[in-house]
Amino acid sequence: MTNYQVFNDDLNNKPQKTNLKFDLEKRCEEFGVAIIRFVQPINQDCITRPLISQIVRSATSIGANYCEANDSISKKEFIHRLYISRKEAKETKHWLRMLMGASKLDDEQINKHINEAQELNLIFSAIIIKCKANY
Repeated sequence: MTNYQVFNDDLNNKPQKTNLKFDLEKRCEEFGVAIIRFVQPINQDCITRPLISQIVRSATSIGANYCEANDSISKKEFIHRLYISRKEAKETKHWLRMLMGASKLDDEQINKHINEAQELNLIFSAIIIKCKANY
């Protein structure tokens, strides 16, 4: 079963080819770029510098691991990569919350990124559940 079938099987019990996997890849990519652009203007000091580094690494890793999942050679590897993407989304939320507490940044803007990381987390969780049910 391919990635796009995971979603479409629920729609009408037959797989239909769509571009959903590419949409999720693009969404992950856009999230990584948004995070990079968000942290670029932040004044870096001994507190914010390591937090920013962690945020960028975890946020950009979400998409990298999802791309790896799409190129996996087995369902087991696919699920493993999704777990990593999900873990990175959770980690990104953590580092964003730490940055919120350590800086005087606009909480609304940080919360927007936290919410997107949470949505990605939920998407990966749903895919993992569906794949494991069909494993």
